[in-house]
Amino acid sequence: MAKITFIEPDGSERELEVPEGTSIMQAAMDHGVTGIMGDCGGACSCATCHCYIDEHFIARLPAANSLESSMLDFATELKPNSRLGCQVTISEEISGLVVRLPESQY
Repeated sequence: MAKITFIEPDGSERELEVPEGTSIMQAAMDHGVTGIMGDCGGACSCATCHCYIDEHFIARLPAANSLESSMLDFATELKPNSRLGCQVTISEEISGLVVRLPESQY
């Protein structure tokens, strides 16, 4: 199990333990984290799982591929550390990952 902390726009935090191989989007949906809707179910065909990866972890993740990058164009409040939660898989190497949620998906 790996740990992930979601921080909502109001600053409230929710720390979860999730199985390795779970996407950020699926972890949020499985645990009722508000702010990640995952309308496409993880097919990388929407931007409703848009999130911000904490700066301490962004370099430890593979870069977004071209499909994810083009889907991020549909997200609001885009930042350099924006990612689609369906495209980031949790592993022991990034256990402790901190993910901030944008205001726009609430």
